[in-house]
Amino acid sequence: MLSNLLRSIRDHRLGIVVLTALAPAIWGSTYLVTTELLPPGRPLLAAVLRALPAGLLLVAVTRRLPRGIWWWRALLLGALNIGVFFALLFVAAYRLPGGVAATVGAVQPLLAAGLSAALLGDRLSARTVVAGTAGVAGVSLLVLRSEARLDAVGVAAALGGALVMATGVVLAKRWASPAPLLATTGWQLVAGGLLLLPVALLVEGPPPAGLTAVNLGGYAYLSLIGAAVAYALWFRGIRELPPTAVSFLGLLSPVVATLLGVIVAGERLNALQLTGGAVVLAALVAAQRRRPGPRPTAGPIPDTAPGTAHDSAAGPPPDSAAGPPPDTAPGTAHDSAAGPPPDTAQNRESDHAHDRLRSSRPGGTQDRERGAVPRP
Repeated sequence: MLSNLLRSIRDHRLGIVVLTALAPAIWGSTYLVTTELLPPGRPLLAAVLRALPAGLLLVAVTRRLPRGIWWWRALLLGALNIGVFFALLFVAAYRLPGGVAATVGAVQPLLAAGLSAALLGDRLSARTVVAGTAGVAGVSLLVLRSEARLDAVGVAAALGGALVMATGVVLAKRWASPAPLLATTGWQLVAGGLLLLPVALLVEGPPPAGLTAVNLGGYAYLSLIGAAVAYALWFRGIRELPPTAVSFLGLLSPVVATLLGVIVAGERLNALQLTGGAVVLAALVAAQRRRPGPRPTAGPIPDTAPGTAHDSAAGPPPDSAAGPPPDTAPGTAHDSAAGPPPDTAQNRESDHAHDRLRSSRPGGTQDRERGAVPRP
C-alpha cells in the first residue's frame, strides 16, 4: 500500500512538483552544513567532493556511458548546471554578502522564462513576469540587509551563475536523453566535478590533512543527499515540468536556509522578512498553476467529408434526416427499400405531370397517397 501511495504521488503533477521542490530545499541546507561541519575556507573543495563522487557512484550503479552526441551534451550540461555554476557561485559568495548574492540569483526564473521563449517556443506570459519580479522582491526582503555593499565583480558573477543555471535547465528540457535519469544525472555530475577539480587545486591547493569524522560526514551528506538525490529529483522535474516552473522552485533555497538559521542558530525574523517569505511562496504557487487550455467553441457539428465516418452520438447522418436517399446515377446500385429505380429523366418528368393531373381529379389525392396510381 505504501508503494502504491508513493507511486501515485510520483506520477501526479502535484507530486512531481513536491518531489522536485525537495531538491532546492536540500540545497538550502548547504550553507549550514558548510559552516558547521566542513573545514573553513575550502568551498571549491566542497563543490568537487559534492559532485564528483556522487556522479561516479551513479555511473557505476547504472553502468551506462554516453553515446554519440551525448558525450559533448553531457559535458556542456554538466558545465552549465554544476561546474561553471559552482565556480561563479564561489566568486559571488566571496565578494558579496549572502543576502545580495541570493537576491541577484533570484532572477534565474525570469532568465529561464526568456530562454524558454527563445529556445523552446514557450509563451512568456504576464503572470510569469509578475511572479518572477515578486520572487526577486520577496527574496530581497527575506535576506537582504541595509548595510550590504555591492561589488561589480561579485554582482557579475551572481548574474552569470543565474544565467548559466537557467541555460542548463532549458537545454536539459530541450535535449531529452534516451538514457535512464540516474545515468544522465551521473554524467553531468562527473563532468561538472572534473571541470572543478583543476580549479580547486589551483586556487585552494590539495585537500587539508587530518579531516575529522565530522568533516567526512559533512562531505558525505553533500555528495549523497545534496548531489545524488537532489540532482536526480531536479532533473526529473525538468523532464516532467515546464523549465520556468522548475526554476521558480529554486527560490526555496534561501527560504529554507533562513528557516534553518531560525531553528538551529536561534535567529529571529522581523516583519519584513516574514513578508518576504510570504511573497516568495505566493510567487512559487502562481508559477506552478497550469495555463488554461482553449475552450471548445459552441455551434453545430460540421458535416463530415464524403466517405468519412459519422459520429453516432451526434444523431443520424444529414442525409437520413432529410428523407430517403437521393436517386442514384444510372447503372449504380439502388437501395431496395427506397422503391423501384427511376427509368430516365424524361420518365420522372412524365410521372410528375401524371401525378398533377390525377391530383386535380376527385379522389386523385387519396388514390395517389395509397399508391393506387399505376405507372404508365
